[in-house]
Amino acid sequence: MRIALLIAAFCLAPLAAAQDKAIRFVLAYPPGASSEIVPYGPGGITDFAGRTMAKKIGEVLNQTVVVENKPGAGGIVGTEAVKNAAPDGTTLLMTPLAPMVAFPHSHGQLIRYDPFKDFEPVAHLTNFQIALVVNGLPAKTLADYVALVKKDPKAGDYASAAAGSLPHYAGVMLAKAAGLEMTHIPYKGTAPALQALMAGEVKAAMFVLSDALTAVRSGKARVLAVAGEKRSPLAPEAPKFRELGYDIEASAWYALFAPAGTPKNLVERYAKAAIDAIHSPDVNEKLEQMGLEPTGYGPEELARILRRDYDKWGPVIKASGFKP
Repeated sequence: MRIALLIAAFCLAPLAAAQDKAIRFVLAYPPGASSEIVPYGPGGITDFAGRTMAKKIGEVLNQTVVVENKPGAGGIVGTEAVKNAAPDGTTLLMTPLAPMVAFPHSHGQLIRYDPFKDFEPVAHLTNFQIALVVNGLPAKTLADYVALVKKDPKAGDYASAAAGSLPHYAGVMLAKAAGLEMTHIPYKGTAPALQALMAGEVKAAMFVLSDALTAVRSGKARVLAVAGEKRSPLAPEAPKFRELGYDIEASAWYALFAPAGTPKNLVERYAKAAIDAIHSPDVNEKLEQMGLEPTGYGPEELARILRRDYDKWGPVIKASGFKP
């Protein structure tokens, strides 16, 4: 899912006049209209989260924000569109972690952008967690699961929504950390993977926690552990992998970026607006209902997180052997 948030155009000086002018150039992408692109299609969590953020950022800036979806290639098309946009402060990208962190490692020459050289970090918006979910296994705890898979490697078969997805890689991390033989079984999307788990085709899966929450809360599936830095408010009873002795942290995020060369004062202005939006009670509540954990970090912290996660996921992706 990829999303684009189009922020109305404005000249850089004077700022007040620019804001007035921006509000006048808001319709269907006229020349000079701003374009904040989120790289996934409409209808999913990225679309909903992006539109929620776009509306509130527009209110904070007192500017019109138009959302443009540019789906394709798992987020690559929209990300490249922002890379190639003019660095005039009219274009922002809202994206999850994968196009900026995972794909540069896994997709080789298919990626025609550099996440560090071609973008300006603006704001870290939310985290979301990945969880190990089981159904039909006698394992009630992660310790039970590890012992079971060591006795019967077939019990280590696990599903995810796609090969090359972060849940896929989270399974690779668990197998390495626990010394397990685990086989990844990819599906074409979250819904088929969840259906397979519920039907007993597979007995375990790695999911974004919010995607499996209905099944978990109905008692049809069990979360054995989550891979976040802290327990998830969606399932506070589920322990972290690190609590249980496994050094696995596989939470992902949504963040805002601008094309490289975007003026610093505009980057800072958008960062402040995004952080104010994230911390507003109505947006905070909506994001948490989606299973997202609001953060609200500025450009420097986002740059640090981008580098940390890029370096962390590289070896994991290589170990997975995944090729697109």
